[in-house]
Amino acid sequence: MTEDKIMTAEDFIKFVEITKRLRKECPWDREQNHSSIRHSLIEEAYEVVEAIETNNMDELCRELGDLLLHVVFHANIAEEKKEFTLRQVIGNISQKLIFRHPHIFGNVKVDGTDHIKRNWEKLKMEEGRESLMDGVPKELPALLRAHRLTEKASQVGFDWKKKDDAWNKVEEEIKEVHQAIESGTQENIDAEFGDLLFALVNYSRFIQVNPENALRQAIEKFIGRFRYIERRLKETGKDIHSSSLEEMDSLWNEAKKRL
Repeated sequence: MTEDKIMTAEDFIKFVEITKRLRKECPWDREQNHSSIRHSLIEEAYEVVEAIETNNMDELCRELGDLLLHVVFHANIAEEKKEFTLRQVIGNISQKLIFRHPHIFGNVKVDGTDHIKRNWEKLKMEEGRESLMDGVPKELPALLRAHRLTEKASQVGFDWKKKDDAWNKVEEEIKEVHQAIESGTQENIDAEFGDLLFALVNYSRFIQVNPENALRQAIEKFIGRFRYIERRLKETGKDIHSSSLEEMDSLWNEAKKRL
């Protein structure tokens, strides 16, 4: 990194001043509040994730800027209402980082990342949380939320001893789904299917798979292969709406060899 690319305090102050001017002078910006832009914050976070997944560093640079704008914008709104300031936001996260890393800023000795994770959860409880299950937002995608919850439980020993035990639970839940389909109500089917998904998510930890990422990859693979079917049918003058399952299945198998 060259000297002219190193960020200075003046750079950050200028950025904050721009956001405050927009808040004062732009009619749209002036109308916004925490609730009105909350969906945009989530959207920007997902755009950051997409840039990471596509390994597009130019786009990642831009999207991180958009995300930073939302952080500062929310702080500006709060400051206007005398709720808190951007300085407090930065102060809080700095204090939290120091407190949660006693092996860096203190005298605590650790023997690896697992030990660090266990300490992290203990320190969270010291901050006033009543349960290990606290701190995992309901708004998270369900797969990611389930993964985080089981991960947190495992850090205090509430977990299967072996990978095979976790897989046996998956097979048990598969049987219960079949039983519910045969004799249960839709409510029971939904419940058992949810249990199956949860068991699969729990098993994913034992094979070092992030289920959210894995499903996202599977979705993109499906889209790519389905688009291949559409493209190949179009090349032969056929419409997918009038094509047979046999035709589409044949092209699907062809796509699997290519994608």
